[in-house]
Amino acid sequence: MKPTTPTTWLFRIGPIRPIRQLGRATRSLLDMAPAPVLILLAIVFIHLGAALATTLFASLGVAGTAFVRLGFTALVLNLAWRPRLAHLRSDMVPLVLGLGVTLAGLNLFFYEAIARLPLGVVVMIEFLGPLGIAVASSRRPREFLWVVLAAVGIVLLAPLAGVRVDPAGFVFALAAGACWGGYIVLGGRLSRKLPGGVGLALSMAVAAALLLPFGVASAGAALFRPELIMLGFAVALVSTVVPFSLEYAAMRRMSARAFGVLLSSEPAIAALVGMAALGDRLGLRQGLALILISSAALGSTLSEHKGGSDE
Repeated sequence: MKPTTPTTWLFRIGPIRPIRQLGRATRSLLDMAPAPVLILLAIVFIHLGAALATTLFASLGVAGTAFVRLGFTALVLNLAWRPRLAHLRSDMVPLVLGLGVTLAGLNLFFYEAIARLPLGVVVMIEFLGPLGIAVASSRRPREFLWVVLAAVGIVLLAPLAGVRVDPAGFVFALAAGACWGGYIVLGGRLSRKLPGGVGLALSMAVAAALLLPFGVASAGAALFRPELIMLGFAVALVSTVVPFSLEYAAMRRMSARAFGVLLSSEPAIAALVGMAALGDRLGLRQGLALILISSAALGSTLSEHKGGSDE
């Protein structure tokens, strides 16, 4: 009989065991679900998480909120997937480090942008990243058509009328878009080299470590307030753990082009959520935008199934 060590005891009765069990239970579900469905679910969770995260800005600051989000995310993912550094091959290390850098930048720059600009404007600017990847990956005229339809739809949905664009916010949104493009490329490659969410867990740990000094400087002693810790954990689960895990699982079965186009449906989904939950009404312009974006997402998905995935 093996001796019971403190670590073994924690895994048996502590909070770590449920997280590990949850990780194992979700693996088969993620593998069975269609990739487009995973992306659409991820988009819904990201919007809920963004709303939660803004409530922490006043107490933790932008960098502190980003660090708490990534710190808890890294903790949960590493407990769930239990990656081992010994399994990393030399060709995987640059991908893990690169993805960690892009995740840190994506979270920090996005929060800096929404602290200065309306969320709708930030999302529109940020989507230049996924659309850029989709354009660069398109090889046939039909594929390029879906990218153009998505781009036109996003522009039609953009709430630019009467909005003063802060220069710093614009730059941060562009930087977040660039990081998002890097996340699509690097995440897709790493997801095919490491099983499950192992690569994402390791990269999240790198991202959290990079933001540690900025988060401590921004939040200070507020990082130890119990109510903020609980809220930060909720933000991490809703806005990062769930959606990034869903996206990462979808990446293994999709090309970068199709993934980028499907992500472009986020403004349309946000508009539909507003109609259902808030009673928002859409005009002719917004309705046309929804049709264009939905057509692009559907067309890209059908093309993916007919032509196969590629990088």
